[in-house]
Amino acid sequence: MTATRTDRWITLDGTTNTRDLGGLPTRDGGTTRFGRVLRSDNLQTLTPADVHLLVDELGLRDVIDLRTTAEVLLEGRGPLREVPAVTHRHFTLLPERGQRTDVFAVEEDDAQVRAGLPADWAESVLPRATAPGAEDEPPAVRSYLGYLVDGEENVLAALRTLAAGGPGAALVHCAAGKDRTGVVCALALAVADVETEAIIADYAQTAEVIDALVAKLAASPTYAEDMTLRDTASHTPRAESMRRVLAVLDEWHGGPVGWLTEHGFGPEEQAALRARLRD
Repeated sequence: MTATRTDRWITLDGTTNTRDLGGLPTRDGGTTRFGRVLRSDNLQTLTPADVHLLVDELGLRDVIDLRTTAEVLLEGRGPLREVPAVTHRHFTLLPERGQRTDVFAVEEDDAQVRAGLPADWAESVLPRATAPGAEDEPPAVRSYLGYLVDGEENVLAALRTLAAGGPGAALVHCAAGKDRTGVVCALALAVADVETEAIIADYAQTAEVIDALVAKLAASPTYAEDMTLRDTASHTPRAESMRRVLAVLDEWHGGPVGWLTEHGFGPEEQAALRARLRD
């Protein structure tokens, strides 16, 4: 398997799974650029020093939050919300009690958001989804392909945000930074023509920090039950899961880029996203 560089990790006090998508090999012999797109677990426990590093040293300007509205309300939006230079966008990949998409505005407060949710909004924080035709696939593969069904519009919106971003870095995150974030980042890297094995290796790299990541999430009431019902091994990303997702996309759509093209993310947007990661 193609190795990913260890200097891609970004060490922060408030996260356990933050890294740069730079330094990955492309099919034409190039590499992705550092400081363009970052990936991470949730951000609400960032320290002031973390915020300084991300904003002032790494030039963070866009945050793409893939959590559900319930997760945002239960966990919070984090200190980066107080930084005027950073724009936040919210694109859940999971179904939300009859709402397929949510994208609430930055200026809305939690009370306004809560008022628009059903009374049992917190009972299904992480609903599971399965893509039609993928029922016999392993659980992780079923879920990842399910994002492309239930979260289709928001997958595309997240990638469009990356493609349209100006100078500065963008950061994509969910709760653990491995599943929802992993799928969106895999699609972005495929558009940038990163080698398939490097895409798989980037996804699987979260396994290096899985113990700390599970411990962090288990300490939160929002995720504690989900963490403790299964052992750490079941939370560990496996290379074969992403390899199978990419293989299914090859079989069904001619590859990740084929899926994007079929769903309206066309050549111009693909070129812009490729440039964001490479040029």
